[in-house]
Amino acid sequence: MPGIAEAGWLEANNVVAVWGGSLLPGADSARIAVLRKLKRCAVSAIVLVYDGELRQAMQGDLIVRQLNERYKKLGWRVPLYLWEVQKSAWSQEGRETQPVGCLLAPHTTPPELVETLKSLPDTLIEPGVQQGLGSHTHDFLLRLGWQLRNGMAERFHALAVSLLTGPYAVPLRGVMFSPAVYPKDGTDRQRWLPDNSWNAILNDLPSLRIQRAGMAWERTLYQAVLVALGLTCAGVLFSWNTNRQEITDAQQLAVTARDEHQNADKRLAALGELQREMARLQYRSQHGVPWYSRFGQSQNDDLLARLWPEYARSALPLLRDASAARLRDALTAWNALPADSDPRAKLSRDAYNWLKAWLMLNRPEKMDANFFTSTVMALWPRRDGVAPGVWQYEGPRQLAFLAQNLPSHPAWKIASDPQLVATTRSALLRLIGQRNAESALYQKMLVQVSRNYADMRLTDMTGDTDASRLFTTDDVVPGMFTRQAWDDAVQPAIDKVVSERRDEIDWVLSDNRHPVMQDISPEALKARLTERYFTDYASAWLDFLNSIRWQKAATLSDAIDQLTLMADVRQSPLVALMNTLNTQGRAGQQQEALTDSLVKSAKNLLSTDDAKAIDQKAGAHGPLDAAFGPVLGLMDTKGSGDNSLSLQTFLTRVTRVRLKLQQVTGAADPQAMMQALAQTVFQGKSVDITDTRDYGSLVAASLGQEWSGFGQAVFVQPMEQAWQQVLSPTAESINNQWQQAIVNDWQQDFNDRWPFSPDKQSEASLPLLSQYLRNDTGRITQFVKTSLGGVLRREGRHWVPDAIAAQGLHFNPDFLNALNQLSELADVAFTGGDAGVHFALMGKPARDVMQTDLYLDQQKLDYHNQVENWQPFVWPDSQWKPHTTLTWTSVSAGERIYADYPGSWGFIRLLDRAQVQATDNSTFILSWKVKDGSPLNIMMRTDAGEGPLALLKLKGFRLPQQVFLDTDSVPDVPSDNGGGDGL
Repeated sequence: MPGIAEAGWLEANNVVAVWGGSLLPGADSARIAVLRKLKRCAVSAIVLVYDGELRQAMQGDLIVRQLNERYKKLGWRVPLYLWEVQKSAWSQEGRETQPVGCLLAPHTTPPELVETLKSLPDTLIEPGVQQGLGSHTHDFLLRLGWQLRNGMAERFHALAVSLLTGPYAVPLRGVMFSPAVYPKDGTDRQRWLPDNSWNAILNDLPSLRIQRAGMAWERTLYQAVLVALGLTCAGVLFSWNTNRQEITDAQQLAVTARDEHQNADKRLAALGELQREMARLQYRSQHGVPWYSRFGQSQNDDLLARLWPEYARSALPLLRDASAARLRDALTAWNALPADSDPRAKLSRDAYNWLKAWLMLNRPEKMDANFFTSTVMALWPRRDGVAPGVWQYEGPRQLAFLAQNLPSHPAWKIASDPQLVATTRSALLRLIGQRNAESALYQKMLVQVSRNYADMRLTDMTGDTDASRLFTTDDVVPGMFTRQAWDDAVQPAIDKVVSERRDEIDWVLSDNRHPVMQDISPEALKARLTERYFTDYASAWLDFLNSIRWQKAATLSDAIDQLTLMADVRQSPLVALMNTLNTQGRAGQQQEALTDSLVKSAKNLLSTDDAKAIDQKAGAHGPLDAAFGPVLGLMDTKGSGDNSLSLQTFLTRVTRVRLKLQQVTGAADPQAMMQALAQTVFQGKSVDITDTRDYGSLVAASLGQEWSGFGQAVFVQPMEQAWQQVLSPTAESINNQWQQAIVNDWQQDFNDRWPFSPDKQSEASLPLLSQYLRNDTGRITQFVKTSLGGVLRREGRHWVPDAIAAQGLHFNPDFLNALNQLSELADVAFTGGDAGVHFALMGKPARDVMQTDLYLDQQKLDYHNQVENWQPFVWPDSQWKPHTTLTWTSVSAGERIYADYPGSWGFIRLLDRAQVQATDNSTFILSWKVKDGSPLNIMMRTDAGEGPLALLKLKGFRLPQQVFLDTDSVPDVPSDNGGGDGL
């Protein structure tokens, strides 16, 4: 199109060609803006003309971006035609022109474009040959066909990929080819004379469909308006139908609920549905109606307002009046009970609730829906004419709805009954007073205070000292029970509570025109609240302190380190804790005023005869004296009287013990020195460590039972633990001595002999056994007296640990049981040193038995159903011919032997086979059953205890290996009395 670049635009046959400029510099915004002003879509197509030799150098991505920039500014995505100018070595002037190229379908792919170009040469051969025959210089068509067949079509693929694929693809409509065209002389500058090569594009323009670049906002807006209008109309219709249906349903429910001809079940059910509908309307009124009920058609508030009178017409008789009648009847019946009767006292709490619920119906501003509902349902579990299940389901919901809406409808309140209220109030005041109000006020006050004060932990009480080395606890003291909380919050809160009116309960028991009896003055209320607070205060501190546990020391060195830290006044966690208790325990104390002190001194001067030697009321006094008094007494060094029990004295004694233990650990042979120290105690002598231990127990006991856990932890356990470390090696030494001196020989002498081994035939030697068991010179007795005389003492026939000297010792229970068992046996069978038991036997008749004979060594019991008499026996009778035989003669056979045992233990073996029945402490019936089922009966009367039967306790007996248990095997159970029983 020659001349278009200079002219800017050319026109031909109602077609205007506008010069778009080069793609490289970018779009000409001014020219495109002018084009957009001409008409709605001023451009029908874009023709991109380029030199065929430069096609391979063209950057497809750049072309696509530049085209899309023009589309964006133009507002339309117009079709694109590629026009490739082919050069020729011969002049093509005078050649007959025709459109050469191909038009593409929408959404053509790069491979399809290549295939279309490959098919183009078939259409160029015939016209190309004709033009070549006319002039050999006109080779354009034949040369183009040859190039397309020989690779030029494939080389279009790279450019086609950039134009037809990706997010910036352009609407490529066709690819045209032509030789270079030169301007013609004599034509108008703005006139364009297109040759035949333009026919394909010009004929294609009317059929093109142009798309908008971006979104067609006008059409989109139009469609959106239509959609919105349609939805609005649909919403209005749906909303109208929804609201109409709600109004219809509500009217029907209201009619059913007020229909008195319906039974109670149906009326309650309809009222319940109406109530739920109104609750839904209330919720929507507060939070907004659903979207589908709006659209200007919502009748929510109007419908709710119209339903309230309908609801009142049905609900007030069914619920309010019926509930009021029930409450009135209950109160009347309660008032009719005798004043001092137990039923009246037991029902006083219920009567208070009934009165409160009845007054809520009369004073809607006081209504508590939950309380009212639960009270009425408890009083009215069944309703006449209504199924129990229906009433239990509907009753609470309908009563709660009525109660919730009663304050907003004060006209619904019931008429007052002054006589009933006054009578009930008077009776309740005599029974329960107003303590419930004080309890509520107290709890409310504590809740408010607890938010502002952190809990107090052990680390807070011991300051910078390392308390974890001595004692620990996971418990805490609530922050509201501290002296700071009392001074800063609790005391002012109590003063405020006392000064305020107690409306939350007074309105039930008083109408403010006739106040209740002044049996509880504000001062008395303050005193009770203060007393209650300090009771809880003391309880919180006692629970915390009694939860403290002393840390275990693994070695004696650790125990000494603990005692060193505890007795160091500057670094002692115990001293820091006691100082904290001294501060916290004085909360609420009031010092005696100077004027009161002077007046009291003057009175003492005027009445010297009656003056007390010790003024028990001197000094500060407070509400915690009863609880903290024992602990504060340990810290008090100013008071008169006996100050022997004090923390300072205890710490001084602990220091003395610590120095003594350090001497032990620093000795050349610490083990021997510790054993010597423990042996001193075992022999009944006292040392510093036991004295301090006893002093700590006395201090703990002086604190009282309430402080037992704390006293045990900080005053008893430290010395107990140190004493344990001293005793541990000594206890092991005693165990070794016991095994070497007694147990080993005992096992060798008796363990493999009867009765100690029941399955053995060989018997234990009685003279050898007597050497162990004699109560005065026996080996076991001598060992106990020599090695354990200071920690074990004999009480009657039993050995018991000394309550004082045996503290910290853990005797083996099996050892004590065995020792006492052998001691009892020695009192019965070895009273004279050697074995000897005196007893009497008497034969007893038996069915089918004519004669019973018992031979015990040289003694004989001959019984053949004659007169019964006692016959004395001694066991053993003869050490030279020990033998025991039991025979019997029946009515159907001669004499037969039941048992025949040689040896000293024969009689004990025979007793082991007998069935023994005790008739009293000294008389026993012995029975042996023979093969035919007949019994052989003999009665035995002992001189001491169970007589020879006591020896049966040795059957299977084993002497314990240990006198003392290992410390690790003993559970850590603190005692309550500050002492140890050694068990």
